[in-house]
Amino acid sequence: MNTLLLWVVFHVFIIALLVFDLGVVQRRDREMSVRTALWLSLGYIVLALAFGAGVFHFKGIDAGYEFLTGYFIEKSLSIDNIFVFLLIFMHFSVPRHAQRKVLVYGVIGALVMRAVLIFAGAAAIASFHWLLYVFGIFLIASGIKMLIAIDQEPDMSRNRIVRFMRSRFRVTDEYEGEKFWVRRDGLWYMTPMFIVLVIVETSDVIFALDSIPAILAISHDTFIVYSSNVFAILGLRALFFALSDIVHRFHYLKYGLSLVLVLVGAKMLVNTWFGGKVISTEIALGMTAALIGASMLYSVYRTRRPSTEEARKAVRWWIPGTPAKETAAADAAVKADDAN
Repeated sequence: MNTLLLWVVFHVFIIALLVFDLGVVQRRDREMSVRTALWLSLGYIVLALAFGAGVFHFKGIDAGYEFLTGYFIEKSLSIDNIFVFLLIFMHFSVPRHAQRKVLVYGVIGALVMRAVLIFAGAAAIASFHWLLYVFGIFLIASGIKMLIAIDQEPDMSRNRIVRFMRSRFRVTDEYEGEKFWVRRDGLWYMTPMFIVLVIVETSDVIFALDSIPAILAISHDTFIVYSSNVFAILGLRALFFALSDIVHRFHYLKYGLSLVLVLVGAKMLVNTWFGGKVISTEIALGMTAALIGASMLYSVYRTRRPSTEEARKAVRWWIPGTPAKETAAADAAVKADDAN
């Protein structure tokens, strides 16, 4: 199939999916019930696998494995976003119907931003081969940082984005339905919902800086990288509503995601150094599946009767611009210093 025609057909298909999801499904189930979310998530997964079968047929076995590996990694890493979104919505007490609107804009924004980052990253690698080493080291460092930050509870009250926006703009005290901005006495006011949207979009950009190098470590084919990202993102909103009530069951999945980043970074470094596929895509796919599968099974086993502490720890995650909460000991030390 002609390359230009392939891109055109793909985007027509994606636009049709968005119209169906944001138009038909949203009108029928405005608050996204768990049942609808589960069916929609399954539908997106089936479509991605069917598309992968098409990649195997039209672009060859290597491209097919690259798509499946890229999709699996991106789908797994998208759970990062779910943890973050849940924390943000909990902190700002965002109503469920409003969460859906924020996620709609979040998904559309993510599609645009990921496209820009993917094409920029692919162009940079084509021009500067040594960037592969930089990306590999960055992925390993990101994985290690993720491991360290797993049990650090974020302090949203000190989020730099929130502080900046509240200091620079007029913000309403309460939500105004699903509005991002309202007009009062001839002046425009930002609502807390717009602040939530900005944090969500910023978070996705930050996490994309991990996921884009991860998929570029698997394939340098821009179409494979882009399409695997798109299919992972399209199902993000439905996946959020499907998992939001049971996210505490997946605390240990974060360890698996961290190790996946380290694995993919190591693959990029080794293959770049030796100038070939020393670590094949098939091996990377198998190891990724094993890490994610094992961490999910262990999570489900450990949280079969979750304690209050386990449930609280499950929703800890890093949010851009947010420092970690100080421990009780640190708080006591600060108070002691103040007293002296």
